[in-house]
Amino acid sequence: MKKSELRKLIEEYKRLKSQSNKKQISYNQKTSDKLKELKHRYFHETGQDIESDLKLQE
Repeated sequence: MKKSELRKLIEEYKRLKSQSNKKQISYNQKTSDKLKELKHRYFHETGQDIESDLKLQE
């Protein structure tokens, strides 16, 4: 996976996470599944957890 693809994956994760926290979208099973899928893809590509990497970036 290219760096640009990883950046898009991270941005999509951040967007979904912030929307679910702000309750702009109803936090349902579909959103939860999408977040899990993004976490899994990131871990598979990098070997690191996306949440811990985002905390380090802030």
